Amino acid sequence: MEEKRYLKWYNKVGYGSGDIAGNVVYALLSAFVMIYLTDTVGLNSGIVGTLIMVSKIFDGISDVFFGAMIDKTKTKLGKARPWMLYGYFGCAICLVAIFCIPVDMGQKAQYAWFFIAYTILNAGFYTANNIAYSALTALITKNNSERVQMGSIRFMFAFGTSMLIQAVTVGFVAKLGGGAAAWRMVAIIYAIIGVISNTLSVLSVKELSDEELAEGKTEEEKEEKYNLIDAFKILVHNKYFLMICGTYLLMQLYSATLGMGIYFMKYVLGDEGLFGTFSWAVNIPIIVGLLVTPLLVAKFRGMYKLNIIGYIIGTAGRLGVVAAGYMGNIPLMLAFTAIAALGMSPLQGDMNALIATTSEYTRLTTGKKVDGTMYSCTSFGTKVGGGIGTAIAGCMLAASGYIKNAPVQPESCVNMLHVMYLWLPMIFNLLITFVLIKLNVEKANKELQKEAE
Repeated sequence: MEEKRYLKWYNKVGYGSGDIAGNVVYALLSAFVMIYLTDTVGLNSGIVGTLIMVSKIFDGISDVFFGAMIDKTKTKLGKARPWMLYGYFGCAICLVAIFCIPVDMGQKAQYAWFFIAYTILNAGFYTANNIAYSALTALITKNNSERVQMGSIRFMFAFGTSMLIQAVTVGFVAKLGGGAAAWRMVAIIYAIIGVISNTLSVLSVKELSDEELAEGKTEEEKEEKYNLIDAFKILVHNKYFLMICGTYLLMQLYSATLGMGIYFMKYVLGDEGLFGTFSWAVNIPIIVGLLVTPLLVAKFRGMYKLNIIGYIIGTAGRLGVVAAGYMGNIPLMLAFTAIAALGMSPLQGDMNALIATTSEYTRLTTGKKVDGTMYSCTSFGTKVGGGIGTAIAGCMLAASGYIKNAPVQPESCVNMLHVMYLWLPMIFNLLITFVLIKLNVEKANKELQKEAE
């Protein structure tokens, strides 16, 4: 019997376009906030990295909080859509504030300005918006195939947005005259684009009613009476949830160290404009991979084997980048970068469906379905991993003897840039592969369903 379908093509595309908004914030901060703060504002990369890491303590608390709040919300817009809609206006304001740090301020005040704006953005508004956006996957359809399609479309928009921002921002800032005023104008323009795309995404979908979502559940499951502490206990006892959190953490550590590529291009390869070229080599293969991910999931009859094979290819590709990087062969670096990105794409496309499957594992083992809290792992892993990665990279850069805007960096700095941009991404990919080997939640669910029958 064919599974019921809930969405039209325009619902899926509309939902996916919401990641334009998320990646306006994420891509700009992950790729450029460090070089803006060090080379334009004049702050120390190690101190900035430490502030980002401290900020993530608040993020860890807010993720579970907002996830539980979404589970308890009841409005005409639904559970998740109000948080997604209104949360983004705060994201836009905070994003602009980060790139509006007065250059003539005292340094202590500049550090405080950045820390406050960055923490409010990430621990507050971005968390509310992003968890709600992810939770919609389980709230607007019960069809697993549609969830995979939504994840693929979503991440095509995400990587397309990241690719464009990484490719054009350096030139855009230069065209606007460079300096603090140019960065401020770029942030304002990106924030406006984010508000528009987020609003359109919210209005393009409709959440299922509580009655439809509750179909097939027991009376106990329908009531879902639990508090924040109960939800947390449920999550920490789900080993697959912890594996997904770990995977997200490692994926963002990977992205954060790869984001230091602008320093590698500028001071090792001698052309910061290459950062945009490498972003094309990363994002175009991922987008191509996302297009075929739903077909591959069907061919492999699930996500498990596909994800493992993909990350084996991704790890081998990054190893090739390491070798080509030491050879100084830029075309070969680009080729291996593309191979690695293509291998990593299936996990990006099916991750939301994987989380939904993990949520189903919670229901089968505990009788409770906590979708909002479950999807908090997306935001938690993304922000904590990205923050820790940025902090580590910032501290490593500062410890290497980096001199801002120097035409030639010390040898110690050049060696450190090789470690950050070449070696660490490959190591993180290898660790993700080991986690994925253990993450066979689909098999676990089938066994539990057989036992129940």
